[in-house]
Amino acid sequence: MQHFIERLGLRVHLLAPLYVSFLVLALILVGREGLNLRIGELRKDATEWVTHTLQVQRDGERLLNATLNESMGLRGYLRTKNMVSLQFYMTGQAAFRHNLEQLSVRLSDNPAQIARLEQIEQTHNDWQTHFARRAISQNAEITPDLTSADELLFESLGMQVESLLAAEQKQLNERIRRMDELDYLTEALGIAGALVILVGIGLNIWLLRRRVELPLQKLTEAGQFWRSGDMTFRLDYRSADELGRLAGVLNEMADRVCYRQELSEAHNRQMEGLIAALSHDLRTPLLAARAGLRSITHGAFGKVDGPVREMLEEHHRSNESLLKLVEALLDISRYEAGHQNLILESLNWQDIFTQAISLVCAARACPATITYRITQPLPVVIGDGLEIRRVVQNLLDNAVQVCGPDGQIKLEVTYQELNPQNAGGDAVRVGVRDTGPGIAPSERERLFQRFIQGRGRRGGAGLGLYLCRQIIQAHGGTIGVESQPGEGSTFWFTLPIAPQDDLPVLTNYQLLSQEE
Repeated sequence: MQHFIERLGLRVHLLAPLYVSFLVLALILVGREGLNLRIGELRKDATEWVTHTLQVQRDGERLLNATLNESMGLRGYLRTKNMVSLQFYMTGQAAFRHNLEQLSVRLSDNPAQIARLEQIEQTHNDWQTHFARRAISQNAEITPDLTSADELLFESLGMQVESLLAAEQKQLNERIRRMDELDYLTEALGIAGALVILVGIGLNIWLLRRRVELPLQKLTEAGQFWRSGDMTFRLDYRSADELGRLAGVLNEMADRVCYRQELSEAHNRQMEGLIAALSHDLRTPLLAARAGLRSITHGAFGKVDGPVREMLEEHHRSNESLLKLVEALLDISRYEAGHQNLILESLNWQDIFTQAISLVCAARACPATITYRITQPLPVVIGDGLEIRRVVQNLLDNAVQVCGPDGQIKLEVTYQELNPQNAGGDAVRVGVRDTGPGIAPSERERLFQRFIQGRGRRGGAGLGLYLCRQIIQAHGGTIGVESQPGEGSTFWFTLPIAPQDDLPVLTNYQLLSQEE
């Protein structure tokens, strides 16, 4: 049996059992239809035989009636000498001959019935010879002798006809029983066919679920794990069919990806360590250079004017840019290593917004109009105020870079209920909306990666948004951007509310708007 299954390929082909079940079901249905055709032919034959038997019974009854007509017509003629009665006798005689011929034709394939017909014909001839013709030719009166002979012959003739009809009735009953059996067999085949179809459908559904649906569910589950970044998940599906081979290939691919991820993570750790070491080593001389340049420009070694002062100020600005880059790299290394050292406190959004706006406007010329709005009341949010202000300042600085002289920048913090079943809410949402050129979808997906700058953003090393993401994720929040080309952009981040139930809701915030 196992060798037969292997020869059919039921184990190595995914849908082979389904095809086999369909083939078996089709063969069963074809066989049932063939049986139905054969039963139909048999029933047709039985119906024809029943019709034939009924016709024989009809002709036999007519034969008996013709005999009665002959006897009654002859008796009437002998009593009344009326030619009408004689004519009635002659008509009955002709009908007897006609029905006898009909029966001979219909019963030609039944020797027993033909023998009965011959006996009936002989008895009728004897009745004609010994009674009817003698009585008519002699113009005799009805006498007891004639009456006795007539009754004897006529009763014998009637019994013979009744015997013929009884034999036909027996055949009729047998053929009706045969038709009933065929009808029962047809009904049984119909019920059996319906049951076979239902069983076949159930079997196919079971096969589809076992060999297709369940493996696909496992593939989908594995895909969801892999999409979330968990490449350690493996497909627990072993089969020789196509899905089993696909599962094996996908597991091998996951092994390779996992191995490459480990290599990449090791390489990244080495690079991060190298960058952190270099940044730390660069920070000390840069700080010393900044202190020296500041002392020189402030006249610690004598008054400095003209081109020399401009050159020193340019060196000072370059030194500041390098120092900011080094500090950003150090901060990123600190967050990636998990050494955030956050100073948690209740965030004051008004202070954060006003300080961030002041720092941005002090650092560069700000032709755009900046407004902020704080909705009330807001749940308490616990976080590092300096780090959150750093995020807001970075987002504002990027918005200022892409806005023109008539640009509008709107800074807003709102309450966001992430879980509708929780009446207390889950987070607050901070958004920075600008009226810049917008960001293409292909760029939005990469903005929060290291060393990536959006179109229209000048200067920097592409670390600002990446550092913002590290800070927000360290606070348990999320960060993202909503933008369409030509419609401006909204950079946003969410922070979870304080989990303590006894913390008060800050109600002293008013709807504030400030233009800078």
